Formats: sequence, C-alpha cells, structure tokens
Amino acid sequence: MSEPDLHPMRVTVTTRKPGTAAGQIFVAPYSLETVVGQTGSLILDDAGDPVWFRPLPYTNLQNADFKVQAYHDPETGTSQPVLTWWQGTIAIPPTYTNLPGGSPEPGGCYYIYDSHYRLLKTVSAKNGFDADEHDFRLTPRGTALFIASRAEPLDLRPYGGPENGAILNSEIQEVDLATGKLIFSWNVLDHVDPADSEEPVSNAASSGGVWDAYHVNSIDEGPDGQLLISMRNMWAVYNIDKNSGDVLWQLGGQQSDFTLGENAQFYWQHDARFRPGNRISMFDDGCCDQPGGSPEQQSHGLILSLDFDSRTATAERTYYHEPPLYSQSQGNTQALVNGNEFVGWGQNPYYSEYAAAGNSENDGARNLLYDAKMPGDNISYRAFRDEWIGTPYYSPSVAVRADGGQSVVYASWNGSTQTAAWQVLAGPNPDSLSVVVGHASRVGFETAIATGSRGPYFQVRALDEAGNVLGASAVANLAKGPRRQGLP
Repeated sequence: MSEPDLHPMRVTVTTRKPGTAAGQIFVAPYSLETVVGQTGSLILDDAGDPVWFRPLPYTNLQNADFKVQAYHDPETGTSQPVLTWWQGTIAIPPTYTNLPGGSPEPGGCYYIYDSHYRLLKTVSAKNGFDADEHDFRLTPRGTALFIASRAEPLDLRPYGGPENGAILNSEIQEVDLATGKLIFSWNVLDHVDPADSEEPVSNAASSGGVWDAYHVNSIDEGPDGQLLISMRNMWAVYNIDKNSGDVLWQLGGQQSDFTLGENAQFYWQHDARFRPGNRISMFDDGCCDQPGGSPEQQSHGLILSLDFDSRTATAERTYYHEPPLYSQSQGNTQALVNGNEFVGWGQNPYYSEYAAAGNSENDGARNLLYDAKMPGDNISYRAFRDEWIGTPYYSPSVAVRADGGQSVVYASWNGSTQTAAWQVLAGPNPDSLSVVVGHASRVGFETAIATGSRGPYFQVRALDEAGNVLGASAVANLAKGPRRQGLP
C-alpha cells in the first residue's frame, strides 16, 4: 500500500533452524523465462521479507553479483560498507544470439552505493572491453578488480572451426576508483591456450560465430599479488602471479598441475575463492555443456585442500542440497563469519546455509540450517549473507485508507534496517498533527496500524529500538492515497 510501485518476488522459506550467521540475504532476481515480480537488487531478512528493493524498469535489464563490500579511501585511510552490483543486459537466447549465452552485452557497468543508498561511483571496463557481470571486487588499495569481455576475430581452424571466426576473450582489469584509470590488465588469450576448452568450437554456430572457449566467471585476490581465476569452460582454476602475469599453477582441466582425489573433481565451476591454509572453495555446477547438455555430477559447494608437495587436491568439505540440484550455470559458496557456509544455487531457485561440517551426496539435509526457494523460474546469479546497516537518505512512506469505523495506516521505509517500531500522528489539517499511536512494532516490510482517528491527515515516524525518532514521512491525506519518497 505504501510502496505500490514495488513488486519484489515472494520467497518461500522451507528450513529455518538455530545457528545461522547474523545478517541479511542479498539476491538479484531475474529469469531465463518469465520473471515473477520485478528484476533488480533485493535484500531479504530470514523470514523472506524484503528489507530493500531497487527494481529495474525492464525485465531484460538485470543486476548481478549484488553484495556488501568495503570501500577504501587510501588518502584518508578510512573505509565504509557499500553495496555493489553489475547492471546491464546478458546474452540469453532466443532474445540475444549475437554472443554466447551468459555473456555481457555492451553498455553494462558496475555500481557502488553507500549505506544511505546514494550512488558513490560507477565503474566501466577499459580497452574496448565490456564490463562482465561475473565478478567485481573492491580492494584495500582503493581500486576495483573485475572481469571484462569482448568478442575478438580469430582464425579458429586450429581448433576445428572456421578461418573467419571469433573468440570471446576476457581481461582481468583493475581500475583506480579515485581517477578511473586502468592500472592493471591481464589478457586471457595471451596466457591460456583455448585448445584445452571443454566447450566445442561448433557451438559457436548458435551464438553469432563467437566461441566461448574460456567463460571466465570469478576472480579473487590472495597474498603476494596472487590472483585466483575460474574459467568455467576450461573446467579449471588458475593461480596468477599479478606482477609477472605468469600462471603459477592450474587446478583441474586438461593441463592440471594437481591430481584430484576422490570427490575433488569439478566441472563447469563458478566462484573460486582463496581460503586460509592452502585451501580454495568453489561452487561445482557439475553440469552442463549448454544447450541441452547432460550433467557430469550433482551440483554442490566444494572446499578443496591443496598439497603443494604431492601436488594433490583433496575434497575437505562438500555441501549438497535436498532435493538434489543440477545447476547448468551460476552459483556461489560463501564463507560466513561464524564458520557456516552459504550457497547460492545459480540456475536453480534456492539459497541455503549449512553448518561447517557440510554433508555428502544424497544426504543434502544434513547440517542444513536455512533454505529458501524463489518463485517460478526466478533465479539469482549469486546469493550472499552479509551484515548491513541501511539508513536511507529519503523519508519513510505512508498510506492510509478507511476500514469500517477505523483508519488503517500503512508504514514502510525501504532499506531502513534500524526501524523497530512506528508512531502514528493524525489531525484535521497538515499543520496540527498529534500522536494517536505511540508505538506499533514493525512487522515485515510494511506495517499496518489501525487507529480510531479519522484524520484525515496522517504521518508516521520511524522509531529505533530505544524509541528514538529516525525519520518522518510526508503527510498523507486519507482521500488521496500513499505518500512516499522516490527510490534512489
């Protein structure tokens, strides 16, 4: 009632047990078919209620990699929590067939928003590349590391393709946020042989002749200038020396420097991350060469332990779902501060939290603490749990309607995480309002508050847990509908 232009999806929480980490859940819903609700960036609480929603105006416009990061200012030595995401359009057949499925269309960029939901920065790719939706990471140096992609002409005859072909190449780029200048780039085609790809060059026929040999989908920064890069279509993760550009080692794929032990093999993986103690994590899609491919194995979160003396990789922890899932793309495995693991299931409509010990194949309910399902065909490229304090720069929203002999006031404040209760004021004109409801506990995104006052003018005040006023809405007239502040 108070925000009639907001239509976020309604998720179904199927499991909710004690022991979950603190924080909210961050998703960016969209659909490969028909979206339920609106696309955009969405923060949810554990009950599945919206906390903040920023809808997009078109269903083909998408957000991806929506998460909390720290924005560092090297000049002052300060940092602040921010929201970041990619925004643009993605090549999804049959709407887009000029690029391989999942590739960014030209025109996308990254957004950085502060805790008041104000835009701090936009970041774009350099060197004629397009900003890629797969990863965007802020560093303590006041820079941003991200993946950038573009189709480049290439003679594909050595790989079984046409002479006048093209390859989807990628660069790892680093941009100084203060100046916008490119300060580092690493070109994939210069360092990795596409001949080792698991993606047949013949599949380029369905994507405008562009071969997606690599499909770079994550980047992480480790100690001593190391970069960890996941390439889905190589079935491999690469450790890069940022200073020299050399590939230090490759895990998985046709040229693996490690022998993968039992349950350590992965396929079409996403979200490779450094973990302490010579470990890495990832989301193993285990599925599938698109379109119409068969799964290699069940999708799951995976933590691997690397032994650099014996050059072996061992599966230390796995995180499966019940019912079993086979995600053809996307997904992530996030380490939480309390030791739990949070898994976004990519091209399946779930997100889950597990106790650290995890589980095994066909035992996906063990150590499951939290599970939620998005409606219809809705999915989110990644899903995260993070702690976030939002203090909107705009005012709360209010609506009021008559219901029998009472007036029902509807109060909300999109993005406020500190609102614990509402106060209602009413009066015969906008300049003579008095408190008619002193304290009504906040219930979900929007709180309905009944009052015997006939107004016809009403206002709400947001209260924190101590009863302090955080903000006040505009004044609503019972006869004229909701009063709200525009979205950022």
